[in-house]
Amino acid sequence: MSQQINLFNPSLLKRKDHFSTLAMLQGMGLIIVGMVFFYIFATYQVSKLEKQSQETGKQYAAEQIRFANFASEFSPEKNNQMLQEELKKLEAEAASQKEILETLKSGAIGNIEGYSVYMRAFARQIVSGLWLNGFDIVGDGTQINLRGGMVNPQLVPVYIQRLNKEKVMRGKTFAALQMQLPKPVANKAPATNYLEFSMQSVEAHGAVK
Repeated sequence: MSQQINLFNPSLLKRKDHFSTLAMLQGMGLIIVGMVFFYIFATYQVSKLEKQSQETGKQYAAEQIRFANFASEFSPEKNNQMLQEELKKLEAEAASQKEILETLKSGAIGNIEGYSVYMRAFARQIVSGLWLNGFDIVGDGTQINLRGGMVNPQLVPVYIQRLNKEKVMRGKTFAALQMQLPKPVANKAPATNYLEFSMQSVEAHGAVK
């Protein structure tokens, strides 16, 4: 018969001191380092907030100035003054345009319809056997030069009579008329079946346009 005897006595083991001086120093060191980092971070955040606050204050002051200027610019008194100035400006422009229109209607500066009226007049008055090769209109139409061709010289007076029926040609007479054979072209026989003409108009004295 055997018997086991337990000789282990927990009280005889060496106990660890969890609250030793070294451990406490290490813990305090970690706490101090953490506090330093927290202080640095808090200081950075405070500085950043101060800058934002300053920028916000500047923007607010600028908006106040802008609002004050806006209110001053669009005050009822200033609006009334601006409307009066704009009205005077429009009245002056209307008077100027009316004066220009009256001047144009009076004919003081000559022909205001352009040269297209002459071209339409020439196109309407067609005489068979007579044609235009070109024309020159000087200034406001006080002088007109016509150049063309014809198969019969007697067609020129007929053409002039028809032109005088046009309103734009009233008061104009043709003072010079020249007729000649066409100029010869190199290596070609001169044409003899028609004549070239050119005539120049002058405005009759006292005529009304």
